[in-house]
Amino acid sequence: MEHSRRDFLKAGLVTIAGLSVPLGAFKFLTPEAAAGIAKNIAVRWVFVVDATKCIGCGMCVKACQTENELPYSENLARTWVERYTVKKDGHVLVDSPKQARDGFIRNNPLGLDIPKADIAKGFFVPKLCNQCDQPPCVEVCPVGATYKTPDGVVLVDRKWCIGCAICISNCPYGARFLHPTLMVVEKCNFCYHRITKNLKTACVEACAFGARMIGNIKDFDDPVAKIIREERVAILKGDYNTKPQVFYIGLDQTVK
Repeated sequence: MEHSRRDFLKAGLVTIAGLSVPLGAFKFLTPEAAAGIAKNIAVRWVFVVDATKCIGCGMCVKACQTENELPYSENLARTWVERYTVKKDGHVLVDSPKQARDGFIRNNPLGLDIPKADIAKGFFVPKLCNQCDQPPCVEVCPVGATYKTPDGVVLVDRKWCIGCAICISNCPYGARFLHPTLMVVEKCNFCYHRITKNLKTACVEACAFGARMIGNIKDFDDPVAKIIREERVAILKGDYNTKPQVFYIGLDQTVK
């Protein structure tokens, strides 16, 4: 019975998606294809964000939206940048207008005009899917549409996803959302279609300041692996025990 139900759901989603977007525009891999790419390869993809270098320009978000075919009119992105404004009285304001796609062109966090004398510090923090070693999104998906590849990247198979959004509510990083046209779950996938061809992710390529880096933690000589091994790095929401694989340099204690 379960097999029949999955076949029914799969057939329905393929029909709907086919009406929305040309099949050639899809950029996903089936679990079988992903396993074939990663087979016998000593790879575990990890990401490093140097928060001290991010200026909030938004070029990474633009590049991500273009690469992954998200409607420009939508306030959605697979990666985004948050602006933190810490006031001297201890209050912390966090905003990300249009996911920072257009940068932060006005100095008014959350629409508030704050006197410079009241601000203790301000900074930007890029965020994205943390490609957890123990991803809660994979555990709760009722149809197996979200899965982890052998080289550690969590993907979503658009042909299987039914848009139930259970995984969205179970992601502690707020990294998942419904595609406005396809009505399937979207998220950062480390540009898996690029990195498996030895190309940089779109956001890494777009960052002119070196704030974003991706590498193979299993390669001792990889520059990213060396940073994680030798420098003081931090992770987000470590208490959730998801074992995130996005590591931060210079992460302020106020960041959540």
